[in-house]
Amino acid sequence: MYIRCWGSRGSIPVSGKEFSRYGGDTTCLEIRADSGHVIVVDAGTGIRRLGSLLCTEHIQEIEVLLTHCHWDHIMGFPFFKPLFVSGNKICVRSPRLEGKNSRSVISSLMSGPFFPVKMTSHDIKAALSFKAVSEKSFSIGSIKVRTIPISHPNGGVGYRFEENGKSVCFLPDNELAYVHEGGKSFTDYVEFCRGADLLIHDAEYYDEEYRHIIETSELPWGHSVFTDTIRLAEKSGSARLGLFHINQNRTDEQVDQMVKEAKEIIAAKGGKLICTALGSGWEMAI
Repeated sequence: MYIRCWGSRGSIPVSGKEFSRYGGDTTCLEIRADSGHVIVVDAGTGIRRLGSLLCTEHIQEIEVLLTHCHWDHIMGFPFFKPLFVSGNKICVRSPRLEGKNSRSVISSLMSGPFFPVKMTSHDIKAALSFKAVSEKSFSIGSIKVRTIPISHPNGGVGYRFEENGKSVCFLPDNELAYVHEGGKSFTDYVEFCRGADLLIHDAEYYDEEYRHIIETSELPWGHSVFTDTIRLAEKSGSARLGLFHINQNRTDEQVDQMVKEAKEIIAAKGGKLICTALGSGWEMAI
């Protein structure tokens, strides 16, 4: 199983030299199965560059999995070039969100006055289909996919990808210190991530930033403190941790500092957890 990150920024894309190393694109992950199947997880702005690569490689069958449908996870979808190539087959899977399915959400996104290209057979040349993620597990080629509800406003799911005894857990927007409607407990997430070779998880805040949100907002916003994310990785026995949903204002140097502090926390406990922050272009074969 091969994993590559095309965007890890949270909430909104950013640009500027201070964001050049980790990148400014929002959530998009590429997973390639040993069976050859290509899985795209979330359609943030990072999907634009991934789409260009898939067209260059003439990849015709693509599975798109959505964790949820907040703007930063779907805003890149209309710019996904494989949509406009005849002969391509693209299947979009997502949970139902507040009574809406992914077809209706994407159709609204690709309609006036928001976008000039409509989600019709006249404009979309690929064979586009939609499936609801209603079951707890399903398979895509040689990869088994398991799901868990996330603790996040408006709901959604996290994914666990398993192949040849290896596993990757992806929960990009998940609040560990507060259970939103439909969400699960910290213990539930520990069990879901148990023994993961790689855990990619929301690490939006420092403690003081989170406290400020709690003090000034009626409800938390659905994201985690990076120390809680470390605790989840340690409790679940994950081998590697990728800090994700990088704060829109966090510069490269500040992200480096967060990683440094994370490693110090892990080392102080004598832990063996390997920790990094995921940025555009990060890749790994498991």
